[in-house]
Amino acid sequence: MKRMLITGKNKLTGTINIGGAKNSAVALLPAAILGSISKIKNVPNISDIDALIDILELLNCKTTLIDSELIIDATNLKNTLIPHKNSNRLRASYYFMGALLGREKYVEIYIPGGCNIGARPIDIHIDGFKALGATVDIDNDKYTLKADKLVGTDIFLRFQSVGATINIMLAATYAEGTTIIHNAAEEAEIINIAEFLNAMGAKITGAGTDCITIEGQQELHGAEISVLPDRIEAGTYIILGALIGDNLCIKNIISKHVEALTTKLKEMGVPLIINDDNIIVSSSDNLNPCNIKTLVYPGFPTDIGQPMSVLLTQANGTSLFEETIWENRMGHVPSLKKMGANIVVNGMSAIINGPTKLHGCEVIATDLRGGAALVLAALIAEGTTIITDVEHILRGYENIIEKLTNVGAKIELDEI
Repeated sequence: MKRMLITGKNKLTGTINIGGAKNSAVALLPAAILGSISKIKNVPNISDIDALIDILELLNCKTTLIDSELIIDATNLKNTLIPHKNSNRLRASYYFMGALLGREKYVEIYIPGGCNIGARPIDIHIDGFKALGATVDIDNDKYTLKADKLVGTDIFLRFQSVGATINIMLAATYAEGTTIIHNAAEEAEIINIAEFLNAMGAKITGAGTDCITIEGQQELHGAEISVLPDRIEAGTYIILGALIGDNLCIKNIISKHVEALTTKLKEMGVPLIINDDNIIVSSSDNLNPCNIKTLVYPGFPTDIGQPMSVLLTQANGTSLFEETIWENRMGHVPSLKKMGANIVVNGMSAIINGPTKLHGCEVIATDLRGGAALVLAALIAEGTTIITDVEHILRGYENIIEKLTNVGAKIELDEI
């Protein structure tokens, strides 16, 4: 088990380069099996990618990863059971459901894993597969999906689920006729996936809107795509700059993708210089309180809520943090309170009173974004903080130790 040791109160200055988006890359890799030989560039160096490569190789796909470029040869794919030890390593293993169902019309996979941030059923995914003509059998934790053929249809999502939108899109690329996904999620990552599939020979329109149309094809080929910049990684480090930055430059971003965050930071009085591909941010001793309510895109991202709650502990007054998507997004709060934060939780909402001085102690990362929040808290705390269970953090933040050290943080990773 790994842990982070962080000594706080060191001003951060310089440049942090943002990598490829985790939430896009983890869908692009399974999508590659719909074609032959593909190249994915700007792949983030995170443990979720390692887990997906293991599944690809289990399916007899050849993979070559050099720096941030991954070549996937799915020419000789062998459809086989994806066991629990592989599927449980990450939530995004479920994208192999849509990809294998599309290409092979048959899937055997155990229930996906991921962070414990609340009930995370995949019933919207399953309903979409059934609408396309698949049958789904569930035996304990094992899913078996099969179809003689998939037939395009109109699918209405009862919630704008990113995962379900992408998974249905993957399967529908090989369906007969036209599929229309209504109330589709609109995230930028979905556009990235659609661009890849279209480069492979799919015909997808409307990605990035709430209505996506997929005209099924009989065969797809290989293609090349670059993973778009990670707006969640960028947002996390922008918040860090607001906490303890001195002209901290967050580079290689698409500033439009973080507008929901920067709008709130301006409201709080955070000094920002916003350019097309970078944002320069500094801390302030006079932050206004602010109310945050997470929403589906283009609203305030749920994945940024927990890091943002740390900034609210330093505002002058009372702020409200309201989570509307995952009911267990407050798993980091006991650790923040242990560090000195004044937070009162009521269900999926938290009242945060500030400013409060934080002090170092031993805390536990309960999930990916909650763990990132604790890193931010540790970097502004007096003394040294020890964060355990940091494997959660390493799933989604590439080279985090190196990136933070390069801008002046005192942070190290060790094994216990």
